[in-house]
Amino acid sequence: MPCFHSVTITAQSAAGADGKYRLMNSAATIEETRAWAREKNGIMFMDVQVGLSDLEHELPKLTKYLQDPAVHLGIDPEFAMATKGKRPGKVIGTYDAKDINFAINFLARIVSENHLPPKILMVHRFTKGMVTNYKNIKLDPRVQVVMDMDGWGDPVLKKDSYKAYIQKQPVQYTGFKLFYEYDPRPKPHHLMTPKEVLDTTNLNPTPLYIQYQ
Repeated sequence: MPCFHSVTITAQSAAGADGKYRLMNSAATIEETRAWAREKNGIMFMDVQVGLSDLEHELPKLTKYLQDPAVHLGIDPEFAMATKGKRPGKVIGTYDAKDINFAINFLARIVSENHLPPKILMVHRFTKGMVTNYKNIKLDPRVQVVMDMDGWGDPVLKKDSYKAYIQKQPVQYTGFKLFYEYDPRPKPHHLMTPKEVLDTTNLNPTPLYIQYQ
């Protein structure tokens, strides 16, 4: 199934009026990206980078969009800075299991209230510290959780990161992200091929979700 990712709430280098270092896309931009997904008969992920805000304040802004069965949610610990008190981009942020559980419960409620099929929650990850207490993540049949290894680099680094942070800390489903621009740098590094990504001797379990950027 094709899919389109849109970073709907983006971490910022400037604090903004409320000092939270994040900015939400305009309604027009959101509708444009939803239309692109519909054109491909695909689904859409609304990715959230909270900056110095938190999921409790940011996710409700997306409620009306998530009532669409084709719209799903991604959360990015890299830019979740509240516990570290730093400007986004200065250090790598983090989510605890309780934050991920909040997102799961938020989506589960939308599913029940609107009689929807299960939602997908994408959690981006490429370091150990980006997700803490993973064993305390509480799964819900209304929400399918994908832990997405989204670090860039050479194939050896990407495979080692997948093993360390996805395989060894399993949650539910797995994803793998490829970067057209950054993965091949410097030569002789290369963008992993579909065959390499789906080869269980490279990545086990085989990722069910493949993302390109």
